[in-house]
Amino acid sequence: MRVSSQGVTVVALLADPDAPTEIAQRMAQTLTARLADKSGQGRRFDVEVVSEPFTAGTEDLPTLMRRIMDRGRPENWDIVVALTDLPLHTHGRKLVVNLSHEHGLALLSLPSLGGFRLYTRARRAVEEAVLGLAGPKATGAAEGPPQSQPLLGPFAGRLAPIHPVPVGGEETADLRYVVSGPRGYLRVLVGMVRANRPWRLVPGLSKALAAALATGAVATVNSTVWTLAEALSAPRLVIAMIGSVGVMIGWLIVDAQLWHRSAEGSLEARQRARLYNASTVVTVGIGVLVCYVGLMVINLVWALFILNDQVFASMTRTPLHATGYWTLSWFVASVATVGGALGSGLESDEAIRAAAYSKREQERRLMLQDDHGDYLD
Repeated sequence: MRVSSQGVTVVALLADPDAPTEIAQRMAQTLTARLADKSGQGRRFDVEVVSEPFTAGTEDLPTLMRRIMDRGRPENWDIVVALTDLPLHTHGRKLVVNLSHEHGLALLSLPSLGGFRLYTRARRAVEEAVLGLAGPKATGAAEGPPQSQPLLGPFAGRLAPIHPVPVGGEETADLRYVVSGPRGYLRVLVGMVRANRPWRLVPGLSKALAAALATGAVATVNSTVWTLAEALSAPRLVIAMIGSVGVMIGWLIVDAQLWHRSAEGSLEARQRARLYNASTVVTVGIGVLVCYVGLMVINLVWALFILNDQVFASMTRTPLHATGYWTLSWFVASVATVGGALGSGLESDEAIRAAAYSKREQERRLMLQDDHGDYLD
């Protein structure tokens, strides 16, 4: 690891575009002072942020580490910490961080930190990685990972066990931490869903929402819908809600070809495909539920504005009370969601993928599709 002649350790945050870059830029505002305070010994740090798609075209860890090393070689950087929102795997386990003390490199996979308090966890992880990589040189220790002070602090928690695993002798990395087990799987899944930002699905489905709103507006003033809403019990309304949401989720996944099919037959490839598909279902499911709640609220406002108590009572033989408004809005939201599923067919597949996935995930899936096409050819 190089140290500049001015005695300042230059740290580069090499971040994939989109969310990793946003986190790195926010982190850089306070990271210099925090590193100086934690390192002691009067050390000084300078932090730079570089936004580049360093994961483009590959998820192979040795390849990524070589890219990071090659990117930092011509620069005056002492330590390079790379951030990506892609879930990375190694021998069936989910990667948390890959470290090379010899070259001053760290690769951090943000989804492995989970979906809650991501910025805080990422900041602590970067701080520990930088201090761990700078530590051996500061103390005059021999080359190699500081095994007496493993980097477990920022990652350890009740949600997922994190532990070191052996690294091959031919690899650039010399220390690696992974998550495993059901809790580790859940943590990475939540992190992937957060990286996809499911709330972006709502504005991304403009045509489907237009169809749903039109369906809801017509259904709200339909006397047959009034009668059905008054006749349905709460369990049936719940079933109607689950059914409509399920139809919308299934239609979006099938119509836009969001389901991931692995061309490889290995156990690791199948596990990876299950993880990607689970994140797709949860991402789309959250987005559809947000749309459903929005439709319910809009239908309620529309019903309060347009319905007449006397007309409603004459058709249903039931007075229109507050519970009646809620029941009608609830049922109409289910009907409108099915209409929105049909309207989603007007959306382009690219628009749905852009709304459902992060930028890195879109590129990853496009790469896999191209590889699968080449394989078939």
